[in-house]
Amino acid sequence: MSGTPTTVSPSGTKTALVPRITTSAITINNLGTVRKLNSVIFPVKYSDSFYKSIVQPEVEDYCRLIYFNDIPVGTTCSRIEKGSKEGESKLYMMTMGVLAPYRNFSIGTAALDEIILAASTPPPTIDAKHPRITHIYLHVQTSNTDARRFYEKCGFKVVSEVQEYYKRLEPRNAWLLEKEIAPPPPPDQP
Repeated sequence: MSGTPTTVSPSGTKTALVPRITTSAITINNLGTVRKLNSVIFPVKYSDSFYKSIVQPEVEDYCRLIYFNDIPVGTTCSRIEKGSKEGESKLYMMTMGVLAPYRNFSIGTAALDEIILAASTPPPTIDAKHPRITHIYLHVQTSNTDARRFYEKCGFKVVSEVQEYYKRLEPRNAWLLEKEIAPPPPPDQP
C-alpha cells in the first residue's frame, strides 16, 4: 500500500479516500483477530495468560483493536501497575503494533493519542479500581530506532537502556521510554 488510498467511481473517476481510524475494546469475541495480528506483527508468541489479561474490564481503555477503514490492522495491549503513591498507577504498554502495509497513515499516532487521552482523563473516583495514571512506560528493542523516534515524537523520553531485557530476541537490550501524564487542573480552574 503506497500513497493515498483511492476509490474509483462507476464513471472511472478516482477519488481520494479519507482514512477512518477507529479502535474497539479487545473482547472474547475479537480475541482471535488480536491473536492473528500479534502473530504477524510481533516476533514473539504471547501466552494464554497474556491474552486472558487483555480482556479484563479494567484495561478496556488501554487494550484496543485498531481499525483502518473498518479493517483490523493493529493492536495495543497494556496493563495497569501500582504507582508509588496510594491511588496512583502507571500504565505499562506491553505491545503496540500496526501491520506493515498500513504504517505511515498515522494509525499508530491516533491509537496512542487515544490511550494517552484515556490515561489523562481523571476517573470518576480515585480508588483501587480506578487509579489515576501518572506515567505511561514501555520497552523498545535497541535495534528498533523507528519505534524509538515514534515514541519520542509522541512525548516519551528514554529513561535508560535495559541490558538483556529480551531473552529470545537479538539484540537483547531495550530502551525504557516513559511519558508523564500531567494531573488534571483543579476543578476551579478552566
